[in-house]
Amino acid sequence: MKPAVTFNKEYTNIFFHILTACNLSCSHCYINKKQHGEGKLPLETIIAWLSWFKPSQKKTNLVLLGGEPSLHPDLPKIVEKARELSFRSITIDTNGFLFHDLLNKTNPNHVDLLNFSLDGATAKTNDMIRGEGSYKTCILGIQNAIKKGFQTGIIYTVSRNNFAELKDMVPIVESLGVDRFFIQIIGLRGNLANQDNRNIYVDKDAWLSCIPDVAKEIASLGTVCTYPKVYLDIDDPFECAGLLSNNYFIFPNGRVYQCPLCEDYPLHSYLFMGNQLQHTAKINEKDLFSLNIPEGCVMNKLIQPYNIQYDNNSKSLYKIACCLLKEEIS
Repeated sequence: MKPAVTFNKEYTNIFFHILTACNLSCSHCYINKKQHGEGKLPLETIIAWLSWFKPSQKKTNLVLLGGEPSLHPDLPKIVEKARELSFRSITIDTNGFLFHDLLNKTNPNHVDLLNFSLDGATAKTNDMIRGEGSYKTCILGIQNAIKKGFQTGIIYTVSRNNFAELKDMVPIVESLGVDRFFIQIIGLRGNLANQDNRNIYVDKDAWLSCIPDVAKEIASLGTVCTYPKVYLDIDDPFECAGLLSNNYFIFPNGRVYQCPLCEDYPLHSYLFMGNQLQHTAKINEKDLFSLNIPEGCVMNKLIQPYNIQYDNNSKSLYKIACCLLKEEIS
């Protein structure tokens, strides 16, 4: 199975939000309709924007997401067109409700990975975060997708609300037989951006004492496990994906970001004007990528500094890694 996403200069990654609407109201949703738009892109526009990346498509990974992408009735057609355009891999991220009969209308051989968001090992925890009934629906969606022949993955976004249940995902992953498991860290974006949520983070000691071990245990089942690096020793080099790889986060209003932490602000590097991709004027996120600070990621320091600790001399005890820097165990 091809890697769904890999962050290096050799490959390009497109995260295409084909709409921002969703049937759920997850407490940690990062969609900001004021900044990202409220519309649903028509099929013709989606194809035109995808075609803009044609020169590099054989080395480009495409992730289709929302909102909830299966709310877009043309999602199967989008997949088929992306396959015709010879993207290196095609991934769909879904909450598991799989609207518009997605599984029956989409060729499983044309989707490299169908990812399901599940944020708890129990219905009680997951549904507290994602909405009543979402756990049962997501599990059923995974089971049906596997029966249909789709390669499947689970995305688990870690916060204090569900950290204790992460280890309990191991037997669930084993019983379901998914191909990949993605651990993500919570971010103060979207729904969380305007609230005092500094206590939602899992601290460094807890993260490092649990996440790598759980990842190894899941990988031992034969499931590829990916998790963010997050914490670097103070002497470790900091690397920004904005400088080291080509990532494009596309939203329905035409904004194209390169750093997901910038998405709550009009700092986008590019903008689709009609069907033309254009550079935006300074100052934008690209002007921040080369800044060096002791804390590592500049955007983390600006918008979510609560996961950084300092000594008595106000020196940071560690660095925060680029949120796109991942560890993968297979």
